[in-house]
Amino acid sequence: MLAKNFGRKLTLTALLFQVSFVVFSQILNSDIPVLEQFLRREQLLGSFDPSYSFQLRPFRLDGRDSSITSQTISNYLIGKSMPKNPKVRFNLLPIISTTEINTKRPYGWGNKGLVPNVGVQTYFSTGFYARFHFLEIQFQPEMTYSQNKAFEGFSNDFSGKVLSARFFYWNNGDNPERFGKDPISRLWWGQSSINILAGPIQFGISTENIWWGPGQFNSLTFSDNAEGFPHLSLKSRRPLKTFMGNFESEVIIGRLENSGLFPSQDAFLNQRYFRKFDGDWRYLNALHITYNPSFLPNLFLGFNRTFQQYNKYREKTFNDYFPIFEVFQKKTLFENGNSVVYDGKGQDQQVSLSIRYLVPKANVEVYAELGRRDHAYDWRDFILNPEHARAYLFGLQKLFPLPEQDTYIQVRAEMTHQQESINRYNRYPGLIGNQTWHTHGLARGFVNEGEALGVGVGVGSNVQTIEISKVSKMNKRGILLERLANNQDFFYRAFGQNPEKKPWVDLSLGFLWDEQFGRLILSGKAQFIKGFNYQWQSDNLSTSDYPNGKNNFSFFGNFSLIYQLQK
Repeated sequence: MLAKNFGRKLTLTALLFQVSFVVFSQILNSDIPVLEQFLRREQLLGSFDPSYSFQLRPFRLDGRDSSITSQTISNYLIGKSMPKNPKVRFNLLPIISTTEINTKRPYGWGNKGLVPNVGVQTYFSTGFYARFHFLEIQFQPEMTYSQNKAFEGFSNDFSGKVLSARFFYWNNGDNPERFGKDPISRLWWGQSSINILAGPIQFGISTENIWWGPGQFNSLTFSDNAEGFPHLSLKSRRPLKTFMGNFESEVIIGRLENSGLFPSQDAFLNQRYFRKFDGDWRYLNALHITYNPSFLPNLFLGFNRTFQQYNKYREKTFNDYFPIFEVFQKKTLFENGNSVVYDGKGQDQQVSLSIRYLVPKANVEVYAELGRRDHAYDWRDFILNPEHARAYLFGLQKLFPLPEQDTYIQVRAEMTHQQESINRYNRYPGLIGNQTWHTHGLARGFVNEGEALGVGVGVGSNVQTIEISKVSKMNKRGILLERLANNQDFFYRAFGQNPEKKPWVDLSLGFLWDEQFGRLILSGKAQFIKGFNYQWQSDNLSTSDYPNGKNNFSFFGNFSLIYQLQK
């Protein structure tokens, strides 16, 4: 009704709950994608501050922003009473509840504390935000429950070569098929943080999920795929304005944990092939920088670098506490003509470069991210072999206006590619390749509690997603088409020369629905998945002349509720 009376000026009324008052800011966590998607659309329409890169999340909506969108949010949250002192305040956070269901096999990612699961699982979160001058506290714990049913996983009917290939990636990562044998209940700090504020800078401790990079469905370094981990953070609270342009940055030191679980549901295979975890934790150091040039105000350039290492290998030196400042050429790290000593420290590095470009007049954005997980020997090696140890993603979003007021056709598309390049055949013997994205021989996977911190679709997997929706303010009706090629590096390592085997590929069709009812937002997805050559198994009638894989049909459903307690 307010939107009817005041038009577009009030399109956000009763929507964003974790946002800024007129003269102060508040956190918008990366765990509320419905709201984040809306803000991203508003930026394309010119109704939201264009200085936000959407490459460093969670972010704050700056209270000094005079855009219609931010003012509407402020008016809604403030109501009739303005805080006497905006630096001393307390408010409740919204209730966030998500329920997921998977039949037959796990599917879906980007769900934080939830795990790959068959059956029903639920997520619940709420809390409060408080500020006293320079001290800021957000308490937003998460409670999760997963039914965690058994399902048909990787078979033990393969040859020893195939089994060894499968466990090569399981032993260099931490990606269990099933998270134990029993239902899982967990209470965690979730999106909680304590920060000291100093102008545009903040320093604090947090367990929030962070998201680095421009991706909408995946990120090469950090996303909301795994449970948030404890970390110290030094971060910009808003874009830092200089004569050169705007900068956003964050440096973190964190603690990552392994799941400690066996990867397969077959006890015999685990006993014979799996290299068990020793219980040590991993030290993480990471850096993010985004640059928005003053001469190209719609361009955002990003840089990410991460290092992880088991704590037992870390020395008490500056370089081991802050390896993000290490050189990029591996030859400078050699001792006595080799890198044996350096490699023995077990440091796992990832670097990614990203770009996001907005064209507000055309209501479109394009973006890309390119990552590399291994040092180049020198700059010549980097130039001649840029595809070595790489992963990439690129995507776009476009809005097409419709005759109805504030109504658009939204097209979102993204492609994420982790599979090793053809370079592996030149670099490694036997046509089997080596590590893949988010894996490492000593540091194991770039994971927390058994889930990838960045790309959540599976080790060595590639995914393409297209969404076409009709959107009006917060409301959405749409379809989603997705193709997921599972564990491609394992496939070519194990079956590359076997004509009877074909890649395991999932094709899916999803139906999307978002709706706002005052202070309540509902969001749903119903996705139907057809798995071809499921788990690389052959049909009973398959032959080398007429290969035929085993197919699998399953359903994935997601329903979320967001309710603001405060009027």
